[in-house]
Amino acid sequence: MCVGLPARVVTIKDGMALVDASGARRAVSAELIDELDPGDYVMVHAGMAIAKITDTDDNEMDDILEDL
Repeated sequence: MCVGLPARVVTIKDGMALVDASGARRAVSAELIDELDPGDYVMVHAGMAIAKITDTDDNEMDDILEDL
């Protein structure tokens, strides 16, 4: 099973994004997503931002993970 986690983009530099996932920050590749800005939300899998999502999607995912 593959799991992607939502994260908020903090900074972007040279194709890499620093993201914050519930307080845990890490650098991930942002090469797959055009027009990514700080403050955007992304789905992260295997060290890569794979899709842009909304903050509503992020909140819904947080609720689901808390229930688990």
